[in-house]
Amino acid sequence: MKAIYPGTFDPITFGHLNILEKAAKMFDEVILAVADYTAKQNYFTLEERLEQCKEAAKGIPNIKVISFSGLVVDFARQNNCRILIRGLRAVSDFEYELSLALTNIKLSEDIETVFLVPSLRYMYLSSSMIRQLAELDGELKDFVPPHVIKALKERVRGG
Repeated sequence: MKAIYPGTFDPITFGHLNILEKAAKMFDEVILAVADYTAKQNYFTLEERLEQCKEAAKGIPNIKVISFSGLVVDFARQNNCRILIRGLRAVSDFEYELSLALTNIKLSEDIETVFLVPSLRYMYLSSSMIRQLAELDGELKDFVPPHVIKALKERVRGG
C-alpha cells in the first residue's frame, strides 16, 4: 500500500523525518510530496525545498520525493494513492489537521488521512520555529540535518 506525506517542508526538520520514517515502516511506498502552493510566504523556493527533502530522505527506504501543485487529493488520485499522512504534535495541531482531513474527505471520499505522532523529542518542532532560530543565530544541529543548517545560514546571510 502507498501513502503520501504532503507538506511545505520549509525547511524539513527532524520531526518531519521522524514521521516519514514511521510511515515508511507502515507502507510499501511513501511519497514525500512537497507542495508548490502554500498560503504563506515561503522561506525557500520549491526547488530548494525539494532538494533539501531529497537529501534528507535519501537514507530512508521506499521513499519517493516529488513536488506537486494543486489539491493534494488530486495529486493522490494521480498517483493511485488513498492514504495521506499527517503529523500531530499537540492539541493545537489537531483542530487544523482535523479540518483539513474533513475537507479532503469532502473533496474525495476515497482518500483517508492517517495521523502519526512524532517521537517525544520532536513534539515541539516546527519549521517556523527553526526559521526564527536561524534568524537569531541559534543552534540548529538538534533540529535539522546539516545540509539544511547550511542552507538556512546562507539564507540568513542573504544568499
